[in-house]
Amino acid sequence: MTFEKDFKEALSFLPDKEKDKLILRLLKKDKILAKRLHFEMVSSTSVEDKRSQMEESIKERTKLFDKEFYSVGYLNMDIRFLSGDITEHVKVTKDKFGEASLNLLLLKEVLKHNNPHIIKAPPRKFKKIGVALIARAYKILVLIDKLDQDYLLELEENLEELGRLIVENPPLMKMAIFCGLDVNWFIRAEIPENISEIYKHVRAEGYLSAKNY
Repeated sequence: MTFEKDFKEALSFLPDKEKDKLILRLLKKDKILAKRLHFEMVSSTSVEDKRSQMEESIKERTKLFDKEFYSVGYLNMDIRFLSGDITEHVKVTKDKFGEASLNLLLLKEVLKHNNPHIIKAPPRKFKKIGVALIARAYKILVLIDKLDQDYLLELEENLEELGRLIVENPPLMKMAIFCGLDVNWFIRAEIPENISEIYKHVRAEGYLSAKNY
């Protein structure tokens, strides 16, 4: 949404008390903006601290996904909720490295603790979560590709482990092959320079749709 110059000037002439009231009213309606401003202006917590807190939360909650497992459908829902928390963290802190590293950690930890449940899922129920997991794997590669190459060293261990966890899950490995996802990109930490184009092509061709699997 764009604002006219006259409107901006009119706002600048509002009394300070009136401005404060308007800002507080707006912030009450925008939780993310409120959290971001609080983080930037008041909080003494660093981006790294926030990222570490998210890492611990991901590890603990993915263990609970296993302990409290009900179905792969519910597991997929739980993953989406936790992914939403990562998205909020990124919006609040503008943590671009965390966007890649936390999503990588999430997928790795989900498979680490829940591979047996996913492997045992009936083919019909596996399709939806399988496609979602492969789509997330592609997204992670795209996010990492946008970072400075120096960051790749920090992600190599989790990348390799994620690749091996996919290999250890036969139905997921089969889907990865079907969707053109080479697990060696993870195991060797060698992301193709054109990964964004590969991802766009795979999506456009409908490979990341459960209906086409």
